[in-house]
Amino acid sequence: MASAAEFDIVIYGASGFTGRLVAEYLAAEYGKSDLKWAIAGRNLDKLASVRDAIGAPRDLPLIAADAGDPASLKAMVGRTASVLSTVGPYQLYGSDLVAACAAGGTDYLDLCGEPIWMRQMIDAHEAVARRSGARIVFSCGYDSLPFELGVFFLQEAAIRQLGSSVARVKGRVRKMKGTFSGGTAASMKAIFAAAANDPSLLPKLRDSFVLTPGFEGPKQPPGNKPLFDEDLGMWLAPFVMANINTRNVHRSNFLLGFPYGRDFIYDEMMVAGPKETGEAAAKAIIAANNKLGAQGGPKPGEGPSKEERESGHYDLLFVGIGSDGQQVKAVVTGDRDPGYGSTSKMIAECAICLRRDTPDVAGGFWTPGAAMKDALIKRLVDRAGLTFTIEP
Repeated sequence: MASAAEFDIVIYGASGFTGRLVAEYLAAEYGKSDLKWAIAGRNLDKLASVRDAIGAPRDLPLIAADAGDPASLKAMVGRTASVLSTVGPYQLYGSDLVAACAAGGTDYLDLCGEPIWMRQMIDAHEAVARRSGARIVFSCGYDSLPFELGVFFLQEAAIRQLGSSVARVKGRVRKMKGTFSGGTAASMKAIFAAAANDPSLLPKLRDSFVLTPGFEGPKQPPGNKPLFDEDLGMWLAPFVMANINTRNVHRSNFLLGFPYGRDFIYDEMMVAGPKETGEAAAKAIIAANNKLGAQGGPKPGEGPSKEERESGHYDLLFVGIGSDGQQVKAVVTGDRDPGYGSTSKMIAECAICLRRDTPDVAGGFWTPGAAMKDALIKRLVDRAGLTFTIEP
């Protein structure tokens, strides 16, 4: 980890839709603090326009860096303690940057939801990052931070209430108002294209433990069709982000030394509603999910208005079931559109938490929760509009 760098954080991709939101958040919340930060991207003129539009200081540094120019990435990495990247799909534009950060001892954070690429990066650069001290942290936005930390928070409550962690947790999206980002749609398209070109990737896409090298846990619920949850009295629908969130939750358990157990089972689904209307809603959700990765969906750089972002929200329920059937329930909520408003705050606070609150975390590839634990939960509650509560 770079300790005497020119900058604490560089936002790479600041002229994109999500990158601009992250920069706007830092300018508003940390513009008068001692945080040293800069924005980076391919075009300095566009970066200057972003700087002016978000009300950042005129002397906010601008850095030219291009995913197609490894030398420019290396130069950027050499100037900062951490890089916050919003430039996806990461399997297309992120590999050289991860390699540069791992080699240079510079922390790296992103919004990645591409588990096969993440595993490729872990295999290629884990040893290098451990030696250099670089902390590489994937998935610092809506995928998969509220889910990963929600399970961690629930397990801590289970230990207090039941005397031990629980081997079965259900993740249920009770409410979600907002849109998935164009970057999420682009990542899904890239994943499907990669699998079409290389069928050997298909088993990895289906592998719940693709991010736990050397460990294979028990069979997990498929979560790929509507079902009725007797405990909730509700119909459930597949959740489009479950394929990345569940992998990150299992990786957290792996990185923390299996505090949830080696037989841990976790799934995620959306609550569609009761009775016949709930079943119909579940089928409609499947149809909407199928369109997300198709042509004509949202494009990178596109997104909702400020009013739409600020009126968004989400409510996530986590149900832990003990060996004797006793249950513990935890709830995580967010106060903005999940794919943009909340995500931009979460990744910014992740970067600051890693830098300021958890400087002793060793180099290597981490999930946000495994690296920062309760310190990150506290920061997200205090500054990013999230709540973590135990439900009776």
